[in-house]
Amino acid sequence: MSLFAADEGSPVSFLRRLFTSGVWRQRDGDPETGALLAAIVSSSEDAIISKTLNGVITSWNAGAERLFGYSPAEAIGQSMTLIIPTERHAEENEILQRIRRGERVEHFETVRVAKSGQTIDVSLTISPVRDRRGRVVGASKVGRDITARKRAAEESQAAQKLLMENRDELQRLNAELSEADRRKDEFLAVLAHELRNPLAPIRNAVHYLGLKASPDPALRNARDIIDRQVRHLVRLVDDLLDISRISSGKIGLQKERVSLALIVTNAVESSRPAIESENHQLTVTLPAEPVYLEADLTRLAQVLQNLLNNAAKYTPPGGKIGLHAVFDGHSVSIRVVDTGIGIPREMLPRVFDLFTQVDRSIERSSGGLGIGLTLVQRLVELHGGTVEARSEGPDKGSEFIVRLPASAESSGDSAPANSSDAKSVRRVRVLIIDDNIDAADTLTEMLRASGHDVATAYDGAAGLVAVDSHRPDVVLLDIGLPKVNGYNVARKIRESDPQRRIVLVAVTGWGQDEDRRRSQQAGFDHHLVKPVDPTSLDQIFARITPRCPDVAVRR
Repeated sequence: MSLFAADEGSPVSFLRRLFTSGVWRQRDGDPETGALLAAIVSSSEDAIISKTLNGVITSWNAGAERLFGYSPAEAIGQSMTLIIPTERHAEENEILQRIRRGERVEHFETVRVAKSGQTIDVSLTISPVRDRRGRVVGASKVGRDITARKRAAEESQAAQKLLMENRDELQRLNAELSEADRRKDEFLAVLAHELRNPLAPIRNAVHYLGLKASPDPALRNARDIIDRQVRHLVRLVDDLLDISRISSGKIGLQKERVSLALIVTNAVESSRPAIESENHQLTVTLPAEPVYLEADLTRLAQVLQNLLNNAAKYTPPGGKIGLHAVFDGHSVSIRVVDTGIGIPREMLPRVFDLFTQVDRSIERSSGGLGIGLTLVQRLVELHGGTVEARSEGPDKGSEFIVRLPASAESSGDSAPANSSDAKSVRRVRVLIIDDNIDAADTLTEMLRASGHDVATAYDGAAGLVAVDSHRPDVVLLDIGLPKVNGYNVARKIRESDPQRRIVLVAVTGWGQDEDRRRSQQAGFDHHLVKPVDPTSLDQIFARITPRCPDVAVRR
């Protein structure tokens, strides 16, 4: 008989103990024990079966009938193979051999077949039955249906396998996304480099034309148009790189205590060409008391510049634009309002989404990639602030509200931390090394028109020769040079100029953080991205002590 796995306190367990303790042998002489055993067998939910050593069924309880579908009349006298699949008949022979040796088979999981033909997963416990002399005369078997348990285990295994497969797939997709993100960053960096290279000579030439101050209004207007469009292209390139850096968490803020007035002044000056070109009226109001923020001056000026540029772009000519700042003692609220085309109510929740543009109609197309407001939101959030868009609807103007925490000691008479005394531009000896001939020549003419002594070289090797012959105060050095690249040129200059008398300025189309780090390691003092703003060069030149004949240069 095979005893199925049962709890120690169950009737089946009790029955098994009776069988193995010898009480079964005494049943004929103990009517009370026999009645008890009969009651247990009859009431058990498990299949309790007895058989001879030849495998012939001798008893069959109600549990066996429920499990296998055969009545006692149908089963008793039949071979146990009645419920054993053909391919498992060998199991029965092995079990009977063990029983004859007096062994017990416990928790044996196998498959049996019901009268209906349905296969059933069962767990069996089979024990030898002994007579009064202790001889093995048969077997008792207790079987339990474990189909549900097996199915649950299989489902659990399948779920675990699926989970592992999903985890592996997720890891693969994450790796693919990381690789795609890396390639995207590389593409944007190369794109920016390739766009900046042709923009550099255009901007240099435009600045040179401005220095010549042509009396012809038509020529001045043409020059101003080119200048505005170049600035627009540069801004698009910068926005692309900025949104990429912010999205990947690679942008850092250079925070310092800076005045609100200086931030607004820088933003207004940068946006003035766009505002004046459309004849807009700009009104700016600031708090009466000085207000300071712990902020990145350049980035917050960029936020306000983007908002002012948007207002100028989406307001019909001759409109009104306002920038109004209020300080409540703890935070600053800056409102940029306009009388422009407005924003439909359904668009308000989406205006800060990447690549979203409020009006894509041809007649109102003003360029742009739809990332300016996304940049505004991300940069404001990096400063611990919020930005909100409001509009009453189409043609009713727009309002953007930027809220920023003020410095702990905001008001006072101290000057902004980043302010410096204005210095006149000094005439210095400049060496330009750039393999883009148009960029090098236009920058040369621009600097000569400002009174500087300029020499030019078009590759790294010629540049190193020119350093010795021209004895420059400052070298404007491209990175991607033929023969000797800019990094190695910088290192060789530093080897011959250990006191760093020569100011090295990287002038390049590469502007990623890694590019700046590498240029600093190579010995550069400054890193400017093409096209270079002439004001940036003037600020560098203002801090240089020019070379004089036979006089050592001291910085």
